[in-house]
Amino acid sequence: MGSYSYKLYQGAEKRTSNLTYTREELEEMTTFHLRNICHKEKLVVGMIYNLDRNALIETILKYLGAKDNLLIKDFKEDGFQNLEQALKNYLRTPMSDNPNIQVPAKLILYKGLKVDRRDQYCVEAGSGIGESNVLIINEKMELCGILNLLKDGEKPGRFVLVTSGQLEMKETNNHQYRLLFFRKEDSDYLYKAYYQERVLPPTNLRYYQIPVEELEIRQLEPTKAVLAIDFGTSNTTAGAYIDDDYVNAPSEHDLIMGRIRLNAINYISFPQTTEKETEWIELLPTVIAVTNCEDPNNIQYSYGFEALKAMKKNGFSSHATVFHGIKRWVNDYMREEEIMDSQGNTAKVTRKELLRCYLKYIIETAEHQLKCRFSHLHISSPVKLKSQFLDMFQQLLPEYTIETDHALDEGMAVLYNTIANQIEKNQFLDNEEYHALVIDCGGGTTDLSSCRFQIRDNRISYKLDIQTTYENGETNFGGNNITYRIFQYLKITFAHYYTANRNVLDIDQLIEIPGADIFRHVDEFGVSSVYEKLEQQYQLVDEILPTKFKLYENRSREEYQRVRHNFYFLWELAESMKKEFFRKTGVVRNRFYSEQVDSQENDLRVTAVDRWFLSIYDNGQFKDVYDYPNLVFNIQEMNHLIKADIYEIVRMFLDDFFQEGRLQHYSIIKLTGQSCRIDVFREALKEFVPGKIIEFRQKSEEPGQVPELKLACLRGAIRYISDRKLGKIEANITNEAPITPYSVYAYTHTQIEKVLISSLKRMNLVRGSISRPMTVKEVEFFLRGNEGDIRRKFIYWNDTKSYTHVLYEEIEKIYGEKVPQEETDTIGNGEVKFFVFADENNWGFHVLPIARKDEQLYWAKKHYFAFENELSELDFFNGMK
Repeated sequence: MGSYSYKLYQGAEKRTSNLTYTREELEEMTTFHLRNICHKEKLVVGMIYNLDRNALIETILKYLGAKDNLLIKDFKEDGFQNLEQALKNYLRTPMSDNPNIQVPAKLILYKGLKVDRRDQYCVEAGSGIGESNVLIINEKMELCGILNLLKDGEKPGRFVLVTSGQLEMKETNNHQYRLLFFRKEDSDYLYKAYYQERVLPPTNLRYYQIPVEELEIRQLEPTKAVLAIDFGTSNTTAGAYIDDDYVNAPSEHDLIMGRIRLNAINYISFPQTTEKETEWIELLPTVIAVTNCEDPNNIQYSYGFEALKAMKKNGFSSHATVFHGIKRWVNDYMREEEIMDSQGNTAKVTRKELLRCYLKYIIETAEHQLKCRFSHLHISSPVKLKSQFLDMFQQLLPEYTIETDHALDEGMAVLYNTIANQIEKNQFLDNEEYHALVIDCGGGTTDLSSCRFQIRDNRISYKLDIQTTYENGETNFGGNNITYRIFQYLKITFAHYYTANRNVLDIDQLIEIPGADIFRHVDEFGVSSVYEKLEQQYQLVDEILPTKFKLYENRSREEYQRVRHNFYFLWELAESMKKEFFRKTGVVRNRFYSEQVDSQENDLRVTAVDRWFLSIYDNGQFKDVYDYPNLVFNIQEMNHLIKADIYEIVRMFLDDFFQEGRLQHYSIIKLTGQSCRIDVFREALKEFVPGKIIEFRQKSEEPGQVPELKLACLRGAIRYISDRKLGKIEANITNEAPITPYSVYAYTHTQIEKVLISSLKRMNLVRGSISRPMTVKEVEFFLRGNEGDIRRKFIYWNDTKSYTHVLYEEIEKIYGEKVPQEETDTIGNGEVKFFVFADENNWGFHVLPIARKDEQLYWAKKHYFAFENELSELDFFNGMK
């Protein structure tokens, strides 16, 4: 079994890193991190001398300082006019030593739209030309636009043209366009002319003038195509079906490059930049980082991979605020958050604004990739919170049309992808009723939905009758829980390795139950008993390898940053291990290693780890650890580690179905979400559904970096939108009232518990009431989980001044059976009865107070309480893990 493992490399390496640093970046870092850079990059001066912080910064800048290229990127009022004037005054000297500059024959530029490396407007140039500003002029020497010239990889003399999209782009009657290239000193002068307020001294601008065969400056066309977004807890995906007439004039350049595919689904890809290259990946981590909040009216953010990269480059030591799991904010998105940037500037911003900025970034990226202006969006949401999410999206993006009438929830979108496959392959019986269960294990939550559907070939279209029901869910289990288990195991293993003569702690010492007996053990003793020793060890090793940085907020800045770095470094390792182990079916061998080491072991799957560094607490002080541990992890250990957790979630969902004999009615068990790709999920399912059709599409070698299971929801939504638009299907979708896993209760004045909403009942059928004197100021309600644990306490604040007169006929017209007349008739003078009820459109319950005074009925405004204030009550990034 030794060949099936995951190994962390230990050894020396040469410096071949291309990392460079600006002074601003280094000044954000702590002294221990600056020393770590010197150690990693083999800067001997910084390693052997006890330099202070400023000396370390100067040493790193001397050898690894990033050159300042003054590039015009951000818009400035009057900047375009100032630059135009500078050209009229000083653009006098065309250079004759032409460095053989080769530019694209055709350029298509869109006003207000960025151009980046992926557009691949490549420039070849000889010596003398570097990263600089490039100007677009016409034959009359009028300024038409500003571009930047950036290096394209490490190949000398190869560049790409880019622009931020914020700068003015002017189309003129004269279309004989040219590009002006400048040497660095002249390019820097143009930068100052654009941004500086004061008048610059006269100069003589030297330039190379290269004609462009064809250059078009276009307005971005609106499209009727619908942009679909799968907004996830950990990652978000987006895409659209693009017809051949989605705009009048599609970009020929993008069609040739294959960036736009007509009459096909186009997935939006996002850049993930490493030291060596930029990869384009069809998902974006759901992460926002604050870049600059000095001006509260113009706060700048970074998103996804860029936000994670900034955290990593700073050794996770930056003060900048980073938000993970923003999807959890749905029930409290108006709350205000205090934010900070890396320079210590602070500001306050609502969650609504943060969510809007993240979604706008996705939309703008889609518009850039597909060269069109979207106005119609479909954003999928969890089935149990569909109404709340759609309301939130409409509030966040009022200028867009958000699909509501035909919006699919996440489970339904996944299922439609399966239905569409059946129709395409003609693998269905006409008018046969199929039953399906969909288990969606995402990054932060897991949901179970059931569905009954029929497909009828109706001569002119396919008729679909679909009835869906939300059956159950666990808001505290998802892919992050699996990462956390691996994180715990790594932390325990490393703590023992670095302090116990490099001994290796085996998984069997932490989980003593044999793998074959784990399922039965969970059935008999519960899941917590499996992890009892692991949890004990995890708490003990926090004294050796601390990660709970929240507890260090009252300690020195350096200690706090060390512990924070430990957490994020280990979390990143755990996430990498999870992805590598479970990206394929079958067993893989893997290890961490340095970017600078060539792997000689071809049977290993390797993951590069830059700047290996941990802080071990030893003899009352922190000790730096730079060496890669010579440890081996294998797939059997990982399966053994997470087996009980996964079985518990499957058991929680399916045990009642199994005991009641309902599982035999389901012909399809559909697994979706990145976490469901793990083989243990199928193994756990076979305990309940032997011989059933478990849809678990996973090829041994999946193309690309995004698993099929992650794209299933997005693909299903896009196919549904497209099939409806083309008249291929006529769908009748009915969402039955979900079953609530919670009960709501209150206490009478005699402290007798009264259940108001019973668990495991249809939400449109549950209701109750409790009485108090009308003078009561507050009423307490309690939420209990299906295992009997108290989840939350709610307080209803009673304001007697807010009550207004009402007739029962008015109450009945609005609430019907939720407030029966026989219960209002029994309300006495001076009494208020609080009616408590749920409904199928909201994942929570309502409290409606109705009182009687002087023989007349009065009522106050209904109040809504969400079952879960956050989608998940677990926050893995709160500094307490």
